[in-house]
Amino acid sequence: MINNITLMGRITHTPELKKTPSGTSVLNFSMAVDRRFTNGKEKITDFLDCVAWSNQAEFITKYFKKGDMIAVIGEVQTREYEGRDGNKKKAVEIVISNVSFCGGKTESKAPETIAPETSDPAITVMDDDLPF
Repeated sequence: MINNITLMGRITHTPELKKTPSGTSVLNFSMAVDRRFTNGKEKITDFLDCVAWSNQAEFITKYFKKGDMIAVIGEVQTREYEGRDGNKKKAVEIVISNVSFCGGKTESKAPETIAPETSDPAITVMDDDLPF
């Protein structure tokens, strides 16, 4: 059987590292991940709960904050727990095994004008003029 997931999205809140009673680092955070398809003109975003342990947890805490783009590889796990109201609850989480940088918010914005290398310095190409 295969249980492998790859996601790229934005962190929804600044991660806070916690320690278990035995001293193991653990990090719970949420990612906003856009779906490929839209609902009419609106994009659909899923908010996915993630868990990172030990070195991965410490790495994410050190280098990522709210709004940062992050790519993760992990597996989907479910667990049951008793809520404060005494009822059984079910959690679905992504347990992270690998993390990658994807660039910051400001890095993803395209410049408004692009000046290509040409022999005529008066030529300026606008984004609307580009074929891609």
